Amino acid sequence: MDIRVVVGLNVQRLRREREISQEELSLRSDCTRGYLSGIETGRRNPTVLFLADLAKALESDVSEFFVKPAKVRATKKNSAVDAGESVKKRTSRAKKARARPSR
Repeated sequence: MDIRVVVGLNVQRLRREREISQEELSLRSDCTRGYLSGIETGRRNPTVLFLADLAKALESDVSEFFVKPAKVRATKKNSAVDAGESVKKRTSRAKKARARPSR
């Protein structure tokens, strides 16, 4: 599993456990909601310093972001980060789908 996906899933899990919205966490960690969403979906590659700020905002430890989830079940809410599928593969597949001529 791609490390960005692992980090994203853990950020999302910790945020939801604390019942914090993306908007609230983005305010606490001084970033945009879109950037935070990109981290949670594995599309962004945050710096270690930003992860430290995020951990502080979540009242957590940075190490919790790197724990590989045991199993992730795809749902509508997390379908962008399907377990075991890299961001690169999804992007490539989406580009191919858009390039196909319609019948």
